[in-house]
Amino acid sequence: MKPTLLILAAGLGSRYGSLKQMDRLGPNGESIIDYSVYDAVEAGFGKVVFVLREEIVDDFYEIFANRYKKRIAVDHVVQKLSDIPAGIPVTPDRVKPWGTGHAVITAAAKLKEPFAVINGDDYYGKEAFVVMSRLLSSLKPEDIAIQSMVGYSIANTLSEFGAVSRGICSVDNLNFLTNVVERTQIERKNGTIIYVDDDQQVFPLSGLEVVSMNFWGFTPAFLEPFRSLFRGFLQDRGMEIKSEYYIPYGVNKMIESGLVKVKVLESTAQWFGVTYQADKPMVQEKLAIMHKTGTYPVKIW
Repeated sequence: MKPTLLILAAGLGSRYGSLKQMDRLGPNGESIIDYSVYDAVEAGFGKVVFVLREEIVDDFYEIFANRYKKRIAVDHVVQKLSDIPAGIPVTPDRVKPWGTGHAVITAAAKLKEPFAVINGDDYYGKEAFVVMSRLLSSLKPEDIAIQSMVGYSIANTLSEFGAVSRGICSVDNLNFLTNVVERTQIERKNGTIIYVDDDQQVFPLSGLEVVSMNFWGFTPAFLEPFRSLFRGFLQDRGMEIKSEYYIPYGVNKMIESGLVKVKVLESTAQWFGVTYQADKPMVQEKLAIMHKTGTYPVKIW
């Protein structure tokens, strides 16, 4: 059974200033999504499902997705603010959907095989797809005890142009995740990596911390308890205008209950991404070098 790749591509790109999932960054006009799908095909994934906004669906297929169909099955879902369990009062003032965890739940009907979840605007590296595909291919849809994620060193995931959000992980000596905390203001200042908490207190980081870049590996059996936790989240925080059901929120709850263990997969893959417009030249340079050195062929699609 070939695993499925779920790509979260509905984000507004507010800090970047445009729909960065569609930005052409490679030497032949490739987007980062182009590289992710290419790497997934090479690693043995059999289907890719995109989470999109309604207003970009037609453009997305015209510009990108239609050409993938020659090498991998392609599908999509639309993430809507209104896609929540019935009977739970939520704030009428909210304008955005409910975050990455909500995006995964939105796609549940399309996920019949073990699947990976990634962001549409992050480059994860070829080996990351290989190690994830290897694990997912060993699992059955009904397996729930072992889930997974690819971990990265925080020092290798920062932008030089502003703060970023990262899930900082605690990992035991068997490389299982024990906790992941979403930090929304992490940056390098005066040679030191810091994060600022909700109370504006500043804390130093070593740079060696393992972080989640939202490269997760799940089985379909994971989805029902994850959906139940979303219901509880809405009951607690549904009246907040900006509350987010992040994937780590549900994962932490399931680890705490003993329902799952999450294996942190080791990889030498290098992550990079475009958080701000000023990150774009760096990403373009790195992608051009990988084409020149043979990591990728002249044209990948």
